[in-house]
Amino acid sequence: MTTVVAESVTQLSAFSDPASVAVVGASADPAKWGYWLASGALTGEHRRRVHLVNRRTDTLLDHACHPTLSALPDVPDLVALCVPAPFVSDVVDEALALGVRGFLGVTAGVTDEAELASRIRSAGARLVGTNSLGIYDSATDLSLAWGRFTPGPLAIISQSGQLGSELAALGARHGVGVSRFVSIGNQSDVTAAELLADLGNHDPTRVIALYLESFRDGESLFRTLRALRDTGKPTLLLTVGASAASTRLARSHTGSLTSALDVVDAACRAAGVLRVSTPDELVTVARAFLATTVPAGDRVAIVGDSGGQCAVAADVTSANTLTVPGLSQALTESLAGRLPSGAASSNPVDLAGAGEQDLGSYADVVECLLSADESDAVVLTGYFGCYARDAPALAEREAAVAERIGRASAETGKPVVVHTMAPESSTAQVLWRHGVPVFDTIDSASRALAGLSRLRPPVPPNQAPSETVPQGPLRPGYWAARELLAELGVDFPDGGVVRTREEAVELAGRLRAPWVLKASWLEHKSEAGGVAVGIAGTQHLVRSFDDMHARLGDGDYVLEEQDTRSGTVEILVGARRDPDLGPVIVVGAGGTETEVLQDIALEVAPVGPESALAMLERLRCMPLLRGWRGRPAASVDSLVGVITRVSRLITERTDIAEIELNPVRVAPDGALTVDALVVAAEPAPAP
Repeated sequence: MTTVVAESVTQLSAFSDPASVAVVGASADPAKWGYWLASGALTGEHRRRVHLVNRRTDTLLDHACHPTLSALPDVPDLVALCVPAPFVSDVVDEALALGVRGFLGVTAGVTDEAELASRIRSAGARLVGTNSLGIYDSATDLSLAWGRFTPGPLAIISQSGQLGSELAALGARHGVGVSRFVSIGNQSDVTAAELLADLGNHDPTRVIALYLESFRDGESLFRTLRALRDTGKPTLLLTVGASAASTRLARSHTGSLTSALDVVDAACRAAGVLRVSTPDELVTVARAFLATTVPAGDRVAIVGDSGGQCAVAADVTSANTLTVPGLSQALTESLAGRLPSGAASSNPVDLAGAGEQDLGSYADVVECLLSADESDAVVLTGYFGCYARDAPALAEREAAVAERIGRASAETGKPVVVHTMAPESSTAQVLWRHGVPVFDTIDSASRALAGLSRLRPPVPPNQAPSETVPQGPLRPGYWAARELLAELGVDFPDGGVVRTREEAVELAGRLRAPWVLKASWLEHKSEAGGVAVGIAGTQHLVRSFDDMHARLGDGDYVLEEQDTRSGTVEILVGARRDPDLGPVIVVGAGGTETEVLQDIALEVAPVGPESALAMLERLRCMPLLRGWRGRPAASVDSLVGVITRVSRLITERTDIAEIELNPVRVAPDGALTVDALVVAAEPAPAP
């Protein structure tokens, strides 16, 4: 037996188009993994050599069976491991000695699988799994998985094999087949990011379904997803809240306010990835994406033939973060001229029986709305699609209207999504063929359109200012944080460090009263009684210092001028380094009630001025910054500057785990930070 490995096998090619496959643990029992992998492998026998290995029989599934890998006539590119866990290590050692370069690990419960994966990598080989449900590639007729797949444009990369199978089954039920399926299992070696990157040149793949429970090396993962989106292949991500990214840094408000999914959602926005909540939602959006175009914006025009269905559609659409804007007077009048007297024409547009008078009115109204620059998409809801079912004589006429709607959508580049009471009708099939997705509920139609809207290519990130961030060792305490941030360009009140009553009195003579006294070394000063505000004179200062010193002891105390400007708004600006997904920036309503208000926005860092302003616009407290009930507007530009600088600091200083400025007091004449915390990252563990 030769030990020469086929030259075509390079890294991951063994898992997509191997020249030869060996199934170790092949079986004739349909209840066993060995049957499904063996029978699946044999479906690709016209393309590659398939070897079955089972020491108990000479023949299996009408094919010759070999007792060991060493008995094969040639070295397989890929070995599928479906033997009991105690035997996996020995089979791997035998395969590595022969020169095998690819392993699919189906077996679960393998002892010390990390060591096994390391042994495989050290030999120049790769492993998908362990605990994998298998792999499939429609382009190369490779099927090594439990179950069978229908070919199509949807690639599925799933940490859960069974959930991946559910996605494939849901897709097949709705006419969306699978281009490639990889159950990554425990990711002992080959990672999701590597498999996703390999989809960039996979021609059958048009959209990607990704299920992950953890985000190991998440920064690399989302860079890969961004690159895929740039090639026109968007990813629909299904995940759960208990991921590895849920590790929180609870030493500040920033750490306690944000969750795993907040960070994942920020990474998704930056990469142009859509996070969905259920397998059904994923398949619903995938179907729509494969059928039609992505809308340029969130404005939706609603057309129906029932006032009630129009009203429900408007409510559901608005609840899905889309907008249903009123139409201009000119467009309203144009629509009214096409409809019976009394029909609603302002959005939603209710045909009020026009369809019964002339089926073409459905297309007339949709074409009018699509040609106007007042909406980015149209939802058609109600009875359309039922004429062919309920009155077969009208089938041909209704199909012609459906074709007109499809042509109008294609010509304008705006999607039309249809909710019909007859999703199984011949008209519904005509709509699908002409690029108009059809759903049986308004909920599904609205979710599909909302998902399409969020699949718009991500806006290239505007860059944060490129000034050099301050370097040097990190020191604990507020004063050290203040010095670091001040060097970055963040403004603080005038003040200084004092250690005695006499030093406090001397410094106060150079500062404007009232003053604030703080125990610099405390992270949560208010809770520990480490801050005194409104100190108006020397005697008051002496009493405050003596009281704080008696309770807290020696240390660096900070005396500052108190910010007494009118019209200030307190804002939190924080940043943290997520252990899996990297640096993020957080803004929100600040002050001592931050956790109560829970008014925050989070993005991947760094952010530039436009992104920082967009974050502020998402806050419920933004009207306070703009000027509320006659109050002057605060200096939003100065706050934006603070946000961009802090985002740059957390990005470039990898020795920083967390930063918090709370509150940043923003007034018409600028932003002053009156408390800050910088937390050093834990040292990397020794190898």
